Amino acid sequence: MPETITTIYFIYIFIGFYYLFLFALIYIPNRKKMFVTPEITKEYSLSIVIPCYNGERDIAKTVESLLNSDYKGLKKIIVVDDCSTDNSYKIIKDLAKKYSKVLAVQTPKNTGNAAGAKNYGAKFADTDLIGFTDDDSFPQKDAIRKMIGFFDDAKIGAVTSAVLVKNKNKFMEKLQAKEYKIIVFSRKLLSFVDAVYVTPGPLAIYRKSAFDEVGGFDESNMTEDIEITWHLISKGYVIQMSTNSKVYTMVPNKFKAWLNQRIRWNIGGIQTIKKHKKAFLKRGMLGFFILPFFISSWILGLFGVALLIYRGLRRLLFYYLSTSYSVKAQTAILTVRDINLTPNVLVFFGVTLFILGAIYTILALVYSKEENYSDFEPMNLLFYTFVYVMAYPLILLTSIYKFFRGKYNW
Repeated sequence: MPETITTIYFIYIFIGFYYLFLFALIYIPNRKKMFVTPEITKEYSLSIVIPCYNGERDIAKTVESLLNSDYKGLKKIIVVDDCSTDNSYKIIKDLAKKYSKVLAVQTPKNTGNAAGAKNYGAKFADTDLIGFTDDDSFPQKDAIRKMIGFFDDAKIGAVTSAVLVKNKNKFMEKLQAKEYKIIVFSRKLLSFVDAVYVTPGPLAIYRKSAFDEVGGFDESNMTEDIEITWHLISKGYVIQMSTNSKVYTMVPNKFKAWLNQRIRWNIGGIQTIKKHKKAFLKRGMLGFFILPFFISSWILGLFGVALLIYRGLRRLLFYYLSTSYSVKAQTAILTVRDINLTPNVLVFFGVTLFILGAIYTILALVYSKEENYSDFEPMNLLFYTFVYVMAYPLILLTSIYKFFRGKYNW
């Protein structure tokens, strides 16, 4: 049994080192391209769809941030009320009366998810490109313009943006601000190998013909933005990312809302893997990189927590039994000979992996720094590293349990 655990531990460490070195090999030759934006050579017509459900607090600000865009090809902003129970639809209609670019529509009945409202709004778009943003997200003035140039390449099916956190006052919000920046950095690195695996809801733009080819969003999937990305890649399209295109979004500030969001993300990921499982080790980047990367990163997290729990419980049991025996036999609980200062190769590799991971985190935060805001508060950074990240595998386990029981909804 100890030999088996040691073997698993070595495999776990190997996979961890593999991904860290892979990202390093991508980063080093491309570090000067992280913020390169293609020039616009053609003015593509663009419609933006905003799905809205009970978004009365932020919907007007979202629409106004789009109206403030400096991209002249933005022809239409389609705001879709998904039968809200608050004043959202009234606010949307008032905006449509005030601004000629704004179109207010309402679904015949509540669709129950963002995908349904997005697809409904897409019916009113007749432009070269179609974009989507959430009802609590705020693209910067130049965000859209800096995404458009990528579409000169006919292979590009969609372009995603750098999603950052708007509300950064509470402790939980600050942790998510760090997480989002690390995601931005990682996603940009993946774009250099054509492996961007999600076009997040706060701001993404699709080639309309490609969007129609895959039939829009899958309304049965909890993460329609992941599924459509994989679907596009399976059709031969490439997804790009514009790091210079910043969009700020509101994140959960209460634990329950945050937990429900993360469980939904994981369940949607499982649904997407199940739907596209036949592409595994087939169909280009989807089968040969994205699926293996997605699955192995989950396995890495689950095994890491399992090993940590196993080693912790094993050591506690050993100390308990040793102490009980020593007390009964009236012998010393600890002697000098029991103190082993010989370095353990597994501990060495584990510590090295942790240090490299910490360097990656710091590098990502440095690249995504914001004016008048610091991500390097010591206590927050330590909590993020040792507690927040460690919660991921536990949330994944909960998500897997809910998925197989069928106990989930939007």
